[in-house]
Amino acid sequence: MNIAIDTNRYSDFMNGDADVGRVISRSPRIAVPFVVLAELRYGFLFGGRAGANEKRLQQFLLTPRVEVLLPDDRTTLEYARVAVQLRRQGTPIPTNDIWIAALAIQHGLALFARDAHFDQLPQLVRL
Repeated sequence: MNIAIDTNRYSDFMNGDADVGRVISRSPRIAVPFVVLAELRYGFLFGGRAGANEKRLQQFLLTPRVEVLLPDDRTTLEYARVAVQLRRQGTPIPTNDIWIAALAIQHGLALFARDAHFDQLPQLVRL
């Protein structure tokens, strides 16, 4: 299954979580939303191992099955739809996670994340 990976699952993978590793190894396409890169790099710079963490991230990004997802005009429409839906439902989620969900929906990817608030979006395939 083609997936979009969230920040927490990338961290789980890098920390050696075997279950997460199995999902990653079986996925033919692993998309990393731009927001996930920003969140990871924020964490790297805030922590004490920025250089080592960035090096590991670069190695991961060079894997042929891995690609970075950048927003485009269609993404902004998906973002707006998701944000309106969540507001009408009274179930807001963090802004960064709206971008992640919008990109996963736009590209027809299953979202690989731990956050339960993504369950508020029935149109989002979850892994």
